Amino acid sequence: MDEMTKSAGKCPVMHGGVTATGSSVMSWWPNALNLDILHQHDTKTNPLKGFSYREAVKTLDYDAIKRDVHALMTDSQSWWPADWGHYGGLMIRMAWHSAGSYRLADGRGGGGTGNQRFAPLNSWPDNVSLDKARRLLWPIKKKYGNKISWADLMILAGTIAYESMGLKTFGFAFGRTDIWHPEIDTYWGAEKQWLAPSDERYGDVTKPDTMENPLAAVQMGLIYVNPEGVNGRPDPLATAAQVRETFARMAMNDEETVALTAGGHTVGKCHGNGDASILGPEPEAADVTQQGFGWANPNKTGKGRYTVSSGLEGAWTTHPTRWDNGYFDMLLNHEWELRKSPAGAHQWEPVNIREEDKPVDVEDPSIRHNPMMTDADMAMKVDPIYRQI
Repeated sequence: MDEMTKSAGKCPVMHGGVTATGSSVMSWWPNALNLDILHQHDTKTNPLKGFSYREAVKTLDYDAIKRDVHALMTDSQSWWPADWGHYGGLMIRMAWHSAGSYRLADGRGGGGTGNQRFAPLNSWPDNVSLDKARRLLWPIKKKYGNKISWADLMILAGTIAYESMGLKTFGFAFGRTDIWHPEIDTYWGAEKQWLAPSDERYGDVTKPDTMENPLAAVQMGLIYVNPEGVNGRPDPLATAAQVRETFARMAMNDEETVALTAGGHTVGKCHGNGDASILGPEPEAADVTQQGFGWANPNKTGKGRYTVSSGLEGAWTTHPTRWDNGYFDMLLNHEWELRKSPAGAHQWEPVNIREEDKPVDVEDPSIRHNPMMTDADMAMKVDPIYRQI
């Protein structure tokens, strides 16, 4: 009678079984041959069956879309305002983090498929707030439809960002075809937690060349190295060794590594003005009410000067929306000391710096803040090979 009373009045429809992802029916037979890979991007599930992007992109009005992306850079939106009124730094980070997942050993990753839109990359700790960058691009994607792929649009946004800040670029190659669901053939590491210690993917973490193949990033959920240092412990020389190995696995030599680091950090900033522990879940884990967004920040406005992403806080240069030699001037012409950001992350700040050389606040130009450098930036200064370049 008690059991009947307990079940009375409950919904007779079963819940959770169809949509839950905790385990599959094949979990009972863990050694069974898994043939899921045969269904990855199967033409039968292609939403654009018979469509050729390479042909469609030939009809794109290139000049018009470039004008629209240029206009976007300084069209700050109240729901996610641009730092200093310019989205350049955000878009460049999105483009680099799209391309930067590439590794040479198996040729997987990279910006050629638009995979940043899908799990797990869309929810990596290193990609915090890039969900906002892609949403800012949505009106342009909607306007041009299938004439521009997400893969092309994300990289184009980074290219135009540099142009709008003064860099003379050398054209743009279209033709990256989108995938339409997550990749299941890419091995990102065996760790079961974000940012698990580097030791788990090295034979000896003090010897970068012992990293497990085909991996290139030093920790699960990072694009390349930990900005605070090896396993989050600052040591620029040790970080330099990891940078060299990681970028070699991305098909880059030392000169290309210096160029990429300096070019990427000439503009934009890191965000860590708040408590990173109170951020909401990443997009894949966030509630449906978040509408595809993740990392909700309840601290004050949760955006603008209160944005939290990497946990480090500050710009690298005096003029973070200008393409110039400010990165090298700042890095090489100052002495640096280890400090902590408001989020508690290790970062390097100048011992002495003139007030006029400090970057202004992203919202109030009457306020100036110290610039900062990551451990990887300091590696460019203390490693003799990088320093010579």
